[in-house]
Amino acid sequence: MIRLHVIPPVERYAALASLVAGLGLLGIKFVAYWMTDSPAIFADAVESIVNVMAAVFALWALSIAHTPADEDHPYGHGKAEFLSAGFEGGMILIAAVMILIRTIDLVFFHEIVPGRLDTGVVLLAIAMVINLGLGFVLVRVGKSRRSLTLEADGHHLLSDAVTSVAVLISLFVVLWTGWRWADPLAAALVSVYIAYMGMRLIRQSTAGLMDKQDAHDGQVLVAILDSHVGPGGKEPHICSYHKLRHRHSGRFHWVDFHVLVPRHLDVAAGHHIASEIEHEMEVTLGEGNATAHVEPCDGAGCGRCGQS
Repeated sequence: MIRLHVIPPVERYAALASLVAGLGLLGIKFVAYWMTDSPAIFADAVESIVNVMAAVFALWALSIAHTPADEDHPYGHGKAEFLSAGFEGGMILIAAVMILIRTIDLVFFHEIVPGRLDTGVVLLAIAMVINLGLGFVLVRVGKSRRSLTLEADGHHLLSDAVTSVAVLISLFVVLWTGWRWADPLAAALVSVYIAYMGMRLIRQSTAGLMDKQDAHDGQVLVAILDSHVGPGGKEPHICSYHKLRHRHSGRFHWVDFHVLVPRHLDVAAGHHIASEIEHEMEVTLGEGNATAHVEPCDGAGCGRCGQS
């Protein structure tokens, strides 16, 4: 069940706009295909079916991702966004196969007789402009809100616009030169391109579900910890650190690490140091949680302990 009320307004309106636009563009492209019988336009229209399905799934994923943590899901529900990206990638791969099968069928078992290509060009150009504009908006909102779901949907719409450009070029070639093979050739190239896009989304989704560490996050976290090490570091000072681990749960970050502090400090002082660094990490990364384990430093060769 999709619970729209739990999705923040900005993300909700962006996802709904994607769904409404997807439905409209789906109609436009299939009308264009019906008028032209163009394999390339068919390829573009089939990808729009994926857009609509992905938009519905994105709304579901966002509503789940924003559901608060509960007893059964203490780490929250953020990984629903990885599921959304994986679903979209899988649907794109299926669309690529459908396009390739349809193109082979037309090339080898039917005579290619393009219809009203001039009208098809106009309709497809309208769809391309809408996809381009909405794709940029979704990517921008996705990045600002750290939403993999919206960002993936936006990149898919941008790839759809690129697909439309390739189809338009093929139609212009047919109109200007009469070379009908440009049409199915463009459809085949489109199927290969969107298959690549689908595989990229699936890899991204799998990486998140398998808790692959983000290299950029790692650099940020190491920089924060390094800035507190030793007497020359900023407050609160720590002796050293180790066992830094981090992962994503959708847009949410989970970090844990060990810090070494002078052994003469009491529990309250050690807790204060850990809490300050945890808070700095959480503010820097955005939504998420950082947890530190405090250990006593043995003092051997430690510049921080020597200054205590």
